[in-house]
Amino acid sequence: MTKADPFDIQREAVVTSEGVQRLRRGHLWIYAADVAPAAADMPPIVRVTDAAHQELGFAFYSPQSQIRLRLLSRASQPPTRELITERLRLAIERRRARLHPESACRLVFGEADMLPSIIVDRYCDFLVLQTLSHGAEALKTLLVEILRDLLNPAGILERNDVKARLLEGLDERRGPLWGDVPEKVVIREAGIRFWVDLLHGQKTGFFLDQSDNRIAARAYASGRCLDCFTNTGAFALHFAQHCESVIGVDSSGEVLQQARLNADLNRTLNIDFQEANVFDYLREKEKAGERYHTICLDPPAFAKNRGALPAARGGYKEINLRAMKLMEPEGILITSSCSYQLSEADFFALLRQAAMDAHRAIQVVERRSQSTDHPVLLAMPETHYLKCFILRVL
Repeated sequence: MTKADPFDIQREAVVTSEGVQRLRRGHLWIYAADVAPAAADMPPIVRVTDAAHQELGFAFYSPQSQIRLRLLSRASQPPTRELITERLRLAIERRRARLHPESACRLVFGEADMLPSIIVDRYCDFLVLQTLSHGAEALKTLLVEILRDLLNPAGILERNDVKARLLEGLDERRGPLWGDVPEKVVIREAGIRFWVDLLHGQKTGFFLDQSDNRIAARAYASGRCLDCFTNTGAFALHFAQHCESVIGVDSSGEVLQQARLNADLNRTLNIDFQEANVFDYLREKEKAGERYHTICLDPPAFAKNRGALPAARGGYKEINLRAMKLMEPEGILITSSCSYQLSEADFFALLRQAAMDAHRAIQVVERRSQSTDHPVLLAMPETHYLKCFILRVL
């Protein structure tokens, strides 16, 4: 073992009694306020103890982030390469049923897979890796080696061009870590094909967390359909198989170009992609007396932090209120929120208030969450961020 080895652990972080209780409840994060002041040169992985120096485990240490510690292991012995290998192997095995040619799925979902701040997504034969903390970054070379051994991918791409790394004091990076990785690949989702921009697309290239919801929602779609915040047209293309016509609306002309390429890829002719502000568009269609049998609302996160929550509630309520007013009787509304700060209970209450103001009766057909390759760790509500309701508007 050498000093450069991240598993050669010589330092400890001391947590308060509140931090100890948080860990004992099963949470993996300890915030800066619950960690005693430490040396400026703390390593990326440290031993965690209470004030009496009783061992609690080992964690990633982040000197600048408010999330100061991310627990990696509760064992008395330091973590090893073998531990990381086994965690990765188990995470992959849990998704084995989703792995097939042209498939795309999340292989590692950070804390939910007991690999804090580490994300691995698979697109066909290529992997995309995110290391979102100092500890994860210290393991990046090792992660690439293990992933090569476990999966033998054609290439591994780093998509660390995310703002979360800036909060860690890490730079943003994007590029191949191993092998040759094309800029774009074609994936298949329940028979629908999509171009995925691995280098520049949002998240790691595609909104994988909505995959199961897209497949479930299309079974309810029919008639005239309006897909709001369509992005690259994923929901719209699923709906097009069952609907008379689909309008996909987004404010970004760039993502709509990709959406049109996806429509061409599937030889889909009944989708009209339109560039517009969704809030304005819904108001205009209500004023014009338009009606739709299927409407989908899949907006970006309106609340990125707790301070933005009041304004976000207003935004979510408005788009759902407008959509409910545009629905034909017995119409289907698919509505989502990916704002972790807005709980499922709050979102449900907001939808109930929107229905009252729209003077529409609503049936809840399905209450859904993120796709099964994005599991929720019960002790960490932060891993449950996506809420999706399929509603019938009477």
